Amino acid sequence: MRSFVPYLVLFALAIGTGFALGGSLREFEHLRIHRWGLALTAAALQAPAMAIAGVPATVIGPVMLALSYALLLAFLYANRWIPGATVMTIGLVLNLTVVVLNGGMPVQAAAIEHSGGDPAMLELAQDNKHHLMDGRDMLTPLADVLWLPPPASIVISIGDVLLYGGIAYSLVQIMRGRRRENPRPLALWFPEYRGKHAPEHWRMPIRYRSPDPAEAERSGTEP
Repeated sequence: MRSFVPYLVLFALAIGTGFALGGSLREFEHLRIHRWGLALTAAALQAPAMAIAGVPATVIGPVMLALSYALLLAFLYANRWIPGATVMTIGLVLNLTVVVLNGGMPVQAAAIEHSGGDPAMLELAQDNKHHLMDGRDMLTPLADVLWLPPPASIVISIGDVLLYGGIAYSLVQIMRGRRRENPRPLALWFPEYRGKHAPEHWRMPIRYRSPDPAEAERSGTEP
C-alpha cells in the first residue's frame, strides 16, 4: 500500500534539516554514484505485473518485486560508502525475506483500516505484489503492519521504515559533507583488474591511495 506523497514530504524535511544544519545541495556534485542501471531497472520492476507466456500475474508480480529488491541490494553494495547504506540494506533484506517466503508482501487488514482504507480494495486493485495477510503467511511482524492515519494514509513494513529512513539520513549527511569516498567500482568479471590506463590513485586499493591530484589542487592542498 503505497502513496508517494508521504515519502516526498519525508525527503523534503530531510533536505530542510540539511539546510538547517549548515549543509548545501552543492555537496551532491562531489558524490560518486555507481551502477545507476541497477536502480533504474529496480524502479521499472515496481510497475504493475501482467501475465507472460501463460505464467499468471500472481506469480510474475512477486518475482518482479523480489528481483527489484535484489537489484537495489546490488546497487547499495556498489555504493556502500554513502551514509545510511547499511540501514537501507537491512531494510531491503527484511522486505526481500518476507516477499520470498510469502510469495508477495502480506498486508494486515487492520492496518489498512487504521490508515483510512478498505481491505477489500486491495483485492479489487489486482495488486499481484501484495496480498491480504492470512494464517499461512510467515514473519508477519515484518510485513506491512505499520500504518499512518489520513492524510498520509499508508501501510508500510519495518523494512520500509529502515529503507526510507536511511535515505533521509543519507540526504542530510551528504548535504553536510559527511560522506566517505565512493571509489571507482571494481570490474564486473575481473574484480582485481582496475584498468592499466586509469590514474594511479584509482588502480590502488582505497586504503593505500594518495589523494586525487586534481581534487588536491582544487582544495589548495598538496597530494
